[in-house]
Amino acid sequence: MGIQVVVTEDAERDLEDIVTYIAKHDSPANAQRVLSRILEIADSLAVAATRGSQPRELRGLGDQEYRQVLFKPYRLIYRVVGQRVAIYLIADGRRDMQSLLARRLLGG
Repeated sequence: MGIQVVVTEDAERDLEDIVTYIAKHDSPANAQRVLSRILEIADSLAVAATRGSQPRELRGLGDQEYRQVLFKPYRLIYRVVGQRVAIYLIADGRRDMQSLLARRLLGG
């Protein structure tokens, strides 16, 4: 059995918010394109889960469990545990990622 990719409820909400924002402020077609591409990237983690880099904001705090893959400007933050990849955060990388990551992943 291969690696299972799971999107947490928080990450699902992140993705819904991104798609809604793009549809409203740009176009539904672009929102669908971004959604499709992000889902493709998420699914690809089943094949190469450890390919992502460590988020610099977390590396600076000494946390090396989380990884990220990019679809600029979006960042998918995830962790590999055994045969499972859990995506915890999907966010526009132009946001205050230090605070967002600390709050969402480190409980700070």
